[in-house]
Amino acid sequence: MRKAERAALILRRLDEHYPETPVPLDHSDAFTLLIAVLLSAQCTDRKVNEVTPALFAAGPTPAAMAALSEETILGHIRQLGLARTKAKNVRRLSELLLERHGGEVPRSFEALEALPGVGHKTASVVMAQAFGVPAFPVDTHIHRLAQRWGLSSGESVARTETDLKRLFPREAWNRLHLQIIFYGREYCTARGCNGTVCPLCRELYPNRRRPVLTQKA
Repeated sequence: MRKAERAALILRRLDEHYPETPVPLDHSDAFTLLIAVLLSAQCTDRKVNEVTPALFAAGPTPAAMAALSEETILGHIRQLGLARTKAKNVRRLSELLLERHGGEVPRSFEALEALPGVGHKTASVVMAQAFGVPAFPVDTHIHRLAQRWGLSSGESVARTETDLKRLFPREAWNRLHLQIIFYGREYCTARGCNGTVCPLCRELYPNRRRPVLTQKA
């Protein structure tokens, strides 16, 4: 099966598995989504969703968040990894939204990535899920599955993103990146599948016997 054929089959199967693609991080607008994605670095979405209700109640807008002290923000997110750095970034990011963007989340990759704590993946999630701009954020699940499914070499996250954008139609990117994440959590997990176990791996490579060693994101 050629790479393009594998990509088409993956798209069909994931549409069957996940016709709905809700964003796993709880949020109410672009600002709370931005903060939630920033907080999710090296944390599970479940853990982030546990701490953000109180944080967003205290700082629901950039102005309200910027008015909180760094220690107050830290108190809300202390359970998360890298909490002190994240608290500093959340407060400064909120200040910069007021100073540079009139209190609004900017609608460009460049402006988002200029904010503290916001890398390309975070910016891509916000652009895709808050503003509907086609993007393909690559997390650890997507990076792993792209290698197992023979869609990318695993050389780097940037290479994986480029390869997936070439293989899949632009109009599918925003739902597909979530579908791959859902599948990676449910079926093709880091320990539960090695490239030969889950339904899609078996369908794509029925004769594969050796496990696929994947590069980390």
